Amino acid sequence: MPIALLALAVGAFAIGTTEFVAMGLLPEMAATFGVSIPTAGWLVTAYALGVVVGAPTLTALGHRFRRKHLLLALMVLFTAGHVATALAPTFGLLVAARAVSALAHGAFFGASAVVARRLAPPGREGLAMALGFTGLTVANVVGVPLGTALGQQVGWRTTYAVVAGIGLLTIAALALLVPDVDASGGTLRTELAAFRSAQVWLTLGLTVVGFSGLFTVLSYVAPIATGLAGYAPASVSWLLVLFGLGATAGNLAGGRLADWSVPRTLVLGLLAQAAVFALFALAGGSRAATAAAVFGFGFAGFAMTTSIQTRAIVAAGGGAGMVAAAQQAAFNTGNALGAYLGGLVLDLGLGYRSPMVVAAVLTLAGLGVLGVSLRAERTGRAPLEPVQLPRAGRVTTR
Repeated sequence: MPIALLALAVGAFAIGTTEFVAMGLLPEMAATFGVSIPTAGWLVTAYALGVVVGAPTLTALGHRFRRKHLLLALMVLFTAGHVATALAPTFGLLVAARAVSALAHGAFFGASAVVARRLAPPGREGLAMALGFTGLTVANVVGVPLGTALGQQVGWRTTYAVVAGIGLLTIAALALLVPDVDASGGTLRTELAAFRSAQVWLTLGLTVVGFSGLFTVLSYVAPIATGLAGYAPASVSWLLVLFGLGATAGNLAGGRLADWSVPRTLVLGLLAQAAVFALFALAGGSRAATAAAVFGFGFAGFAMTTSIQTRAIVAAGGGAGMVAAAQQAAFNTGNALGAYLGGLVLDLGLGYRSPMVVAAVLTLAGLGVLGVSLRAERTGRAPLEPVQLPRAGRVTTR
């Protein structure tokens, strides 16, 4: 595999760390500015909104740039946002700095996915994309726990300064290792025309609905683990490491599975994830079952990410860049939807098993969306057009 994928993985590690570490450092950031924890939660919301806004906007503005130059510009913006985060003198400016940092998130992953496919040997596009995204899952194993511990011991500003340093390292790696891949070759109108495809919208819908179940449970894994399974609060960080290990293993397996068959990988992944949530709801009072479930839904969820991104790119045709970025916005929309629904059933007093039931239902709903998409493709009512990418090998779409 091309060494350029290492540069993409380092960037993914930086982004993955900053996306999730804020959840563990909210008390420290709230204390610094004298705000409540719910108010500090705007730091998480601002980041998610930044991803949703930045993914399509920056991809549209940068569609004429060569991919290497676009990746470099996005990482410069990301790094500058983290310098501003580490130095923010007021809570309002901290929220703004988090939003600025997030603007590059979706566009970077979208461009990274396209570059990985172009650099991959024929028939290995899925594995190449998975390797590029490996940094995101490794961040959950290494970056988030270490970043949280560092912020709690030394101060949260230090954590974000370190992330800024990783951003600088990524800029150097991109400059040295990534070849000068050209722009998409199409106009902005061509990129936007991809959204006329029913398959593009079905794929985005699958991402929002099918993957929101993961965040319905993950967002509340701490109270579920302590309140239902009896884990000590200090043990929750180890459960998050276990989730990261499952996500990393699933991501690597998912790359090979995507090269085997995209639709079969999605069907099997959604069925497996729904089964994990259902079994978790039944046996969630057991510590062993909780640990197994956390690893299991991390594995099943991330085993599908390469396939869903591949299907979106294939459906997009000439608009691969915009749709790949829109996928990142869809993932974060699913994140917000899952967290909202999980919190809703908990607020209604339905107990700690209720988010797992909701997650299983959402996952099965995603399977229904996939079924509609595959049927429309099979009958010819909404064909899945192959993307025209240099050196693209065969990906099984049927």
